[in-house]
Amino acid sequence: MKTCIAVICHKPVKFKDLNEQIYIPVEVGASYRDNHFFENLDNSGDNISNKNESYCELTGLYWLYKNHNFDIIGLVHYRRFFMKSNFCLRKKLINILGEDKIKSILANYDIILPKKRHYYIETNYSHYVHAHKKEALDIMINIVKEREPDYYMSLQKHLKSRSGHYFNMFIASSNVAVPLLDWIFSILNEVEKNINIDEYLGAERRVFGYLSELLFDVYCYKNKLRIRNQKYLFFEKQNRVKKGLNFLLRKIKIR
Repeated sequence: MKTCIAVICHKPVKFKDLNEQIYIPVEVGASYRDNHFFENLDNSGDNISNKNESYCELTGLYWLYKNHNFDIIGLVHYRRFFMKSNFCLRKKLINILGEDKIKSILANYDIILPKKRHYYIETNYSHYVHAHKKEALDIMINIVKEREPDYYMSLQKHLKSRSGHYFNMFIASSNVAVPLLDWIFSILNEVEKNINIDEYLGAERRVFGYLSELLFDVYCYKNKLRIRNQKYLFFEKQNRVKKGLNFLLRKIKIR
């Protein structure tokens, strides 16, 4: 079984000790540049590279699943990886999830997702509307209700939940991943037709990357996929004070 995990990159990154037999760095937004820093570009073949500002890491994922035939595919970020053990604390690439472990997990589960984030004082819906422009989410809800009524109840349930899998990170067999991604991109495409992306400024232009985080869970729950919640680590330093302040500002609508 051939495995390929896209490591999404929007800038040059050196990966010491990265197992490139299954992990391939993918340069996203490659259509915006004349000079490139990786061999794998999201603007070849069937691609949406020119939408990277709004689709974020999904342009790399689209390129991978539309143009390559692997038995197992997945997505991680240059700064955020699945770890081989839920007890692993060392931020070393030698400690990230390897091929043998992936296959062992997928023998008993349908999909590997990052451990859930919990919003104890918010639902997934209120967290979204406090952090992002509300319009696109409401449009997505209506599209699912009208086009995919079988998924509407799962969507409503997830939006009322106080936890979810984020970052669009996953690993799954192609038999699971391809229909999942076909469904997600079909919904996002309909949302795109119904908003004016020029009205989305700054971080809000990443709208489809944000929406897809919700859709991953909706599809998995509706189709009763067996989910393995896998530990991940953030490989860059985080300013937790700044993150906390931004969270509070969003809550009181100053941001």
